[in-house]
Amino acid sequence: MILAQLVFYLLAFVTVAAAVMVIAARNPVHSVLFLILAFFNSAGLFILLGAEFIGMLLVVVYVGAVAVLFLFVVMMLDINFVQLREGFLQYLPVGALVGLILLVELALVFGSIAMEPALGGAAVSATEAGVTNTEAIGRLLYTDYFYLFQAAGIILLVAMIGAMTLTMRHRPDARRQDIGRQVRRRPGETLEVRKVPPRTGI
Repeated sequence: MILAQLVFYLLAFVTVAAAVMVIAARNPVHSVLFLILAFFNSAGLFILLGAEFIGMLLVVVYVGAVAVLFLFVVMMLDINFVQLREGFLQYLPVGALVGLILLVELALVFGSIAMEPALGGAAVSATEAGVTNTEAIGRLLYTDYFYLFQAAGIILLVAMIGAMTLTMRHRPDARRQDIGRQVRRRPGETLEVRKVPPRTGI
């Protein structure tokens, strides 16, 4: 039990420190790296609480969303990718530090489970007996919080359309379809009937 508390305090401390560094870092790349570190540690805390589905969802959804968000930021700021590759060595120490912290935490978690096998199986259950986390979350989302869940989906859809609208650029040399112009046109504007004499060209 003491080992579980030590892992909890370690994950909590790194989460808070990473969250502070997200705000304090001047470089946006460093902020994103610390934000990913905070997400991974928050997922570890959820796993310690017995909500492994929420923990994995945090990693898959939020870390992926951060990567997509950073891609949108790069597209909107029109960053020169040549200069970004040249500054790769500048971001390497911070990235290596984040990776090292994650590696040490994974080693501690799996080492503690190997030393105390009951720690992995006797986690605090957040649901009723015989009900998995996925089933319990599904019951809540699609019964008590159905309308709020649908409203959140609509808000995310509007945000996605807004992000695509902001990043879309109109190029004058690109050919685009104008449906209104196609509907208004007359056959005489698009077709030309010619009588071609035999054995001659147009």
